[in-house]
Amino acid sequence: MTLSSGTPGTPGALVTRDELAIDPVVAARRLLGCVVESRLPSAVGDAEPVVVRLVEVEAYRGADDPASHCYRGRTPRNDVMFGPAGHLYVYFVYGMHFCANVVCLTDGVAGAVLLRGAEVISGTATARARRPAARSDAELARGPARLTSTLGLHRDHDGLDLTDPDSPVRLRWGADVPAVSVRNGPRVGVASAIGTPWRFWVDGSSAVSSYRRGGRRRVTAAEPTG
Repeated sequence: MTLSSGTPGTPGALVTRDELAIDPVVAARRLLGCVVESRLPSAVGDAEPVVVRLVEVEAYRGADDPASHCYRGRTPRNDVMFGPAGHLYVYFVYGMHFCANVVCLTDGVAGAVLLRGAEVISGTATARARRPAARSDAELARGPARLTSTLGLHRDHDGLDLTDPDSPVRLRWGADVPAVSVRNGPRVGVASAIGTPWRFWVDGSSAVSSYRRGGRRRVTAAEPTG
């Protein structure tokens, strides 16, 4: 796949709702290099904000994507994924972990980008307090469950608006990642549409997760297992 330059916004500026109201596949590429900043409180005491740079993402559509939570229609669980764009879709997987997605497309049309991996660029002490089992800084947000934990996200943050300047979790444009540094391939761990190459990552980043081919167990509700 030929990949063009991704980030259209000014580095440091908040990503707007209109900028996310696009095809999740296009949005996924553009989100590489973007920055997520979390000012959420921490159970470990006073916490400095955690700021991460996205280096791995996956796109999910709706009715035309068998790997999407929305493939079989709208439910109370996946309601946020139907828009409007710019909100967080947070779900619980395997009875153990939370995963976070950035909602795309327009209100009423399902689409989102799963945040799979990121580099912590600020707030490392808070990140390490939230992820004490991490053996290195690269492991703090490598993989969607670790990334969500590092940012302090859980079910209560489902629907949070990343484009709101007053939001405790915000999404900002970062420095553009040149096309030569971007790779794409199959999504991780999905049970359907296994070969669809809608995972995008920054080549060479130590925060990119390991690839696991999907289809090893039946997943209900067309649930992405990443």
